[in-house]
Amino acid sequence: MPAKWDVILLVSRYMSLLKILDQIKAQPILPKEFSSGSFYVFDFSDRNEELASINMNDQREFENYINSKINENNSTFGIGKYAENRILYRRFNLFEKGDPRSFHLGLDIWQKAGTEIHAPLDGIVHSFQNNKSIGDYGPTIILEHAIDNFRFFTLYGHLSRESLIDKHVGKKIKAGEIFCSLGDWSENVNWPAHLHFQIIEDLMDKRGDFPGVCEFGEKEKWMLNCPDPNRLLKIEGL
Repeated sequence: MPAKWDVILLVSRYMSLLKILDQIKAQPILPKEFSSGSFYVFDFSDRNEELASINMNDQREFENYINSKINENNSTFGIGKYAENRILYRRFNLFEKGDPRSFHLGLDIWQKAGTEIHAPLDGIVHSFQNNKSIGDYGPTIILEHAIDNFRFFTLYGHLSRESLIDKHVGKKIKAGEIFCSLGDWSENVNWPAHLHFQIIEDLMDKRGDFPGVCEFGEKEKWMLNCPDPNRLLKIEGL
């Protein structure tokens, strides 16, 4: 946890951000044919015994697991939960250096590669880059938003490389606008196609990247900086 984070200030700004998020009527982030359907909520914690029988480093096997769970449950997309302590990251050195990081700070939306993503609200492109380390986000875009003089950010990870082509810092993005799409396994560095969506209050001077997973023992402070994304998306029933 960065030393500069003052907990009292974090709590104050967290409460202000929640108030704003609860008042926003966001645009659906998925195309209508998906967002209007039902969803399946995955369990990527150690409570899910099915994960022990899956080789998650095998592209076909992991993707088949994701797609089969969505299809078997007559759903149009999958959800990976916010604030979940996951075992998925043990397969990557990226998350095992030092104190292991396993606590998920975003919301995952699992759909096929190429699925278009709509901006949930007006913003500008703050930064973008291709985070190429195995297990990382791959192509990533961060949007900046300002509402009632309060600034915050949304992060979109695991995108297609094409999503970065026409972007520049400061580019205006309108609510409901298609501005990126989901990448495949090769583009998002060893993940089945999905969107990692995260709300961030303090970017800590980072650009094009921000931790989407933290140490379990630091989760309370990180959650103050990265509140539940569904406070904005308002996916009914989640």
